[in-house]
Amino acid sequence: MAEVTVVFADLTGSTGVFEVLGNAKATQVVTRLTDWIGKVCAAKHGRVVKNLGDGVLMVFARNDDAIEAVIEMQRSHTERIKTWPENARMRLQVGLARGEVIEQDSDFFGDAVNLASRLSDLSGPEQILGADSVIDELASDSTVRFRSLGAMDIRGRNEACMVYRVEWQNEILSDFFTVPAGLTASPLARTVPQVGAITLSWLDVEAAFVSTELPVYLGRVAEAQFVVSDPRVSRLHAKISWRAGQFHLEDVSSYGTWVRFASGSAIVALRRQECVLLVEGEIALGAPFEDFTVPTVSFKFSRNTA
Repeated sequence: MAEVTVVFADLTGSTGVFEVLGNAKATQVVTRLTDWIGKVCAAKHGRVVKNLGDGVLMVFARNDDAIEAVIEMQRSHTERIKTWPENARMRLQVGLARGEVIEQDSDFFGDAVNLASRLSDLSGPEQILGADSVIDELASDSTVRFRSLGAMDIRGRNEACMVYRVEWQNEILSDFFTVPAGLTASPLARTVPQVGAITLSWLDVEAAFVSTELPVYLGRVAEAQFVVSDPRVSRLHAKISWRAGQFHLEDVSSYGTWVRFASGSAIVALRRQECVLLVEGEIALGAPFEDFTVPTVSFKFSRNTA
């Protein structure tokens, strides 16, 4: 078995592009983009394992090569599509994990492959999510910026995985960024008291819940502790619980839940999965934030209630 960094890079929005451009033209565009992804991979000493429609599975022997490759992909592709019509833009979402894999019949198998695939699904457009196995392997002199999103329960895994967002935008500056030289704890990952409170707001509805009252459900029906009356919201859409001194949001809906933290523009997409609510932000129920009509619940919390 060999240890590699596994990368899944997927193009989001391809369904809409097929509707706009038609099958032949859209297939041409998707093929050119996946071919280009393969070229960036090869230039950074990686190997394309296979193309998966509008996605590409890659492996890299060196972890730093993988990080450099996906950052270049995001920067170049984001610049490229600025001139494209909005309804024809396909953005990249990327997941990375490192570990031992088995190669069989020109394909790769192993926990790192499965985890990278799940993280790609969880990542939002223009986002790179990496497992702790990737961040831990960054060179001591690396200038890569990243931030902890906390522990997430990943479908198919028995234990929660620490997930990090790799920040690739040149213009971003934040006190929350960490670099691997000292591996210092992010302010977002600080230890919290065993009692807290979270306040939810939607339109003119606001409610506060103490951690001892959790879990609570957000949903369309009266049985939910926080009711959001919108047809896109499932009867019981999302659950907020309190575990190990942290608030956890779990999607239990039919159409998905999206989370956007106030300290950044990246979005975490949840499909029957969960994430830790680290700083205040917003929750979109039933549709992504790109839909300006989506019911959006704001959340903020206090860690110091007695």
